[in-house]
Amino acid sequence: QSAFGRMLDPIADKLLISVTLILMVYTDDIYDIHVIAAIIILCRELLVSGLREYLAATSKSLPVSYMAKWKTTAQILSLGFLVVGPGHVYIINVPYIKMIGIILLWIAAILTLYTGYAYLKAGVIHALEDDTSLTK
Repeated sequence: QSAFGRMLDPIADKLLISVTLILMVYTDDIYDIHVIAAIIILCRELLVSGLREYLAATSKSLPVSYMAKWKTTAQILSLGFLVVGPGHVYIINVPYIKMIGIILLWIAAILTLYTGYAYLKAGVIHALEDDTSLTK
């Protein structure tokens, strides 16, 4: 609830998700065409981080949307299912656990595209408002 906590929370989420995605691609837990979903998620995280950094320098903010919270939830659930899936220590024995993780990964990627577009659109509007040379 503190300002410091509000700053660290999204950074921690991005680090957790990014590192886990990279390691899961490296270990072939995310494979073939499903790597595209991981790339979409990583690219959006970098884009939004850069956008927030730029807007912070202009004293504007990009508040977290409700849909972005669902996106983060889908990402974390997906990675949770993939981490406990086949090939790892079985914490729970659920049939099709890896398939559930992959489906959630694609749901997260779709939500990622949606929220990334919304943030990019808002960021461009703020940037155009600040850069009067572009509006002349």
